[in-house]
Amino acid sequence: MKAHWNIMVVDDEEVMRESLAAWLREDGYNVDTAISGKDAIEKSRMKDYAIYFIDLKMPGGVDGIETMMEIRRIQPESSIIIVTAYATVDTAITAMKEGAQEYIVKPCNPEEISLLVNRIIKIKNLQRENTILRKKLTRQYSFCDIISKNSKMMEIFNLVKEVASLRSTVLIQGESGTGKELIARAIHYSGERADKPFIGVSCAALTETLLETELFGHEKGSFTGASNQKKGKFETANGGTIFLDEIGDISGKLQLNLLRVLQEKNFYRVGGTQQIDVDVRVIAATNKNLSQAVREGIFRDDLFYRLNVINIQIPPLRDRREDIPLLIHNFIERLAPELGRDVGDISEGALKILLNYDWPGNVRELENAVERAIVTCKTHTLTEEDFAFFNKQEQQEWAVPANLTLDEIENRAIIDTLHHTHGNIKEAASRLGVDRSTLYDRIKKYNLPRN
Repeated sequence: MKAHWNIMVVDDEEVMRESLAAWLREDGYNVDTAISGKDAIEKSRMKDYAIYFIDLKMPGGVDGIETMMEIRRIQPESSIIIVTAYATVDTAITAMKEGAQEYIVKPCNPEEISLLVNRIIKIKNLQRENTILRKKLTRQYSFCDIISKNSKMMEIFNLVKEVASLRSTVLIQGESGTGKELIARAIHYSGERADKPFIGVSCAALTETLLETELFGHEKGSFTGASNQKKGKFETANGGTIFLDEIGDISGKLQLNLLRVLQEKNFYRVGGTQQIDVDVRVIAATNKNLSQAVREGIFRDDLFYRLNVINIQIPPLRDRREDIPLLIHNFIERLAPELGRDVGDISEGALKILLNYDWPGNVRELENAVERAIVTCKTHTLTEEDFAFFNKQEQQEWAVPANLTLDEIENRAIIDTLHHTHGNIKEAASRLGVDRSTLYDRIKKYNLPRN
């Protein structure tokens, strides 16, 4: 196993360089040497080394500290040991601050060198095993880029496989950030339409007029600025899938237009007279309670029933906390290389902070928090300090001002809870410790908005 680890010895003194290399080779390691910092840097670009022994004082304009800093930029996972005949507290502090794992003084003791390298390699073997295990876990609990080991999510994965090749419409419901579009994509790419277009549209991002032309297209001259004919998303998605995100925000007129497409499988472009026939599977998503919207007359019941043929309810992250460690390690593995950061783990203390938070923004909020922590992290492991911003933000969000009456405190508590549950009455009532009828009474009493 030792032969799998490469070590480099960097020293301008031939006797020291070759002696140290010979000791390490006797222990069974692959060892290369470099006569200068510049030589070591060039060789580090050609080959990966687990450990570098670098002399602190070297001629040629590149000393040991500068060599170490450049090598760490090229190979951030490597361990660097600074070697010097001129030991001072200042140089030791500088070396450790810049990333040296150890600092040893000449003349070197072969037994101490062997013990030091053996200790470092043991740690690297454990890190490698942990990485392999995490990747196996990620593969085991991964489905179409969605990571979960929660039982409810497993039921969703099985349902996705069952309905993937059907033409039936699907309504995906869940709070913001739970991964509704990922589920929609999983349905599309697991079925017979996988080689056809998947077109996503955010129904809340556009005005009624713009959304109408976005969905159905328009004819040249149909309105001011319509200088050319334009195909809509339904036409573009023909043969494939159209994903209508935030469907609960569309106007009554567009609800009627959408109902026609679902019933007749055809439509007209804005300003057009030619009927356009399409074969499109519709998957809609919303973070709103559409059943409640139907009861309140905000959403058409006939459209709701057309959309709600297959219903998928994605649980919020706070109801599947067992997924949080899996997600965090996946984010670290993916984001750290993208951000150019040498981060590969999270401490137990930091993980506890994230496990104890309710995540109103769900998986999206968790990913954003981990990304910010990676950007500011100064070590290989995310710690509580890297999430200091997160703790302050959490405390500020839930702070209740002083000098309030009991009614005002109750009013504020209900508003904050409805905000954090995105208007979900059942969840808000559960958090507040009351039944839904009591919460409805309080909302009416204080004339509060639902979200």
